[in-house]
Amino acid sequence: MSIQKVSIIGLGALGIMYAHHFTQKLPKENVRIIADEKRIQKYQSEGVFCNGERCEFHYVTPEEPVEPADLLIFTVKFHGLEEAIRLAKHHVGENTIIISALNGIISEELIGQAYGFDHVLYCVAQGMDAVKVGNQLTYAHKGILVFGDKEPGVMSEKTKSLSEFFDSIEFPYQVDTNMNHRLWGKFMLNVGVNQTVAVYKGNYGTVQQEGEARNTMIAAMREVIAVSEKAGVPLSEEDLQYWLDVLSKLSPEGKPSMAQDVDAKRPSEVELFSGTVIQLGKKYGIDTPVNKMLYEKIKEMEAAYVH
Repeated sequence: MSIQKVSIIGLGALGIMYAHHFTQKLPKENVRIIADEKRIQKYQSEGVFCNGERCEFHYVTPEEPVEPADLLIFTVKFHGLEEAIRLAKHHVGENTIIISALNGIISEELIGQAYGFDHVLYCVAQGMDAVKVGNQLTYAHKGILVFGDKEPGVMSEKTKSLSEFFDSIEFPYQVDTNMNHRLWGKFMLNVGVNQTVAVYKGNYGTVQQEGEARNTMIAAMREVIAVSEKAGVPLSEEDLQYWLDVLSKLSPEGKPSMAQDVDAKRPSEVELFSGTVIQLGKKYGIDTPVNKMLYEKIKEMEAAYVH
C-alpha cells in the first residue's frame, strides 16, 4: 500500500513541524489538519509559523466527510487524546496506518482499543528541540520518528509501507523491532528531563551540564529503571546512557514540552510522568522519592497559576 493522504490531529510543536515537512513534499490538499471551526479560524487569522515561515495548511473539521487517511498521526497532549480519538473517526478506514507521537507508554493502547490494534504502529518521537511560543514554532533539530510493530522481532507490511513513504518524502526515521523497550526508554528520558527542567525553570542546557538539576534528572530516570524491571521491560544503565547522549545533542536553549507548558501556565502532563512512576512504584513495592518530590513541586506550580 502506498501512502498518499496524511491526516494530523494536534497542532502543537510536533504537529506543526511534521505538517510543515509533509506540505513541502506532498500536494497541499493531501495533508489534512483536523481541527474544530474555532481553532481553524484562529490558525487562519493569526497564522501558524515554523522557523519564521508562515505555514499554509489544509484544515478540515472533524465533521467534514473525507476519504480515509492512509496515515493518521496523533500529536495532541495526553489530556486531549480521548477527544482527539473521537474527532479523528472519519479519517480511519480499512487500511489506515495510525501512529502516535505522544509522550508516555499508553497512547497506542488507547488508540488500539478505539480503532483496532491492526491499524496501530508503535512510535516514539526523539531528538527534536522544538519550542512553540504562541503561534511561533522554532527548532534547530527535527529529530526522528522511531516506529515498528508491537510484537518484537516483527516487520509488518505496515512498517514497510511507512518506511517507503518516509524515504519518498525524505523524512528522518528509524525502524525498531523492539518498540516496547524504546517506548520505555523515551518514557524514562521524559520523566527525567521534562519534569526537572520545569521544576528548575531552565532549558536543556540546565541538565546538559553537571550540577544539582542533572543529578535530579538522572535520579528520576533511575527510578524508572527500577520499576521497568518489575514491569517486564527491563531498562539498564546502558539505556540511561543512550538517552543522555540523545539529550546532549539538543540545542541548550531548547525546552521540553512540560517546561513550555509551565511557562505558558497550561496544565502539564505530570500525571503521565511522575504520576505513572509513583503508581508503578506502589504496585511493585518500590520507593520513588525523587518522582514524588517532582510531582509535588509541579502540582504546586500548577496550583499557583490556576488560581
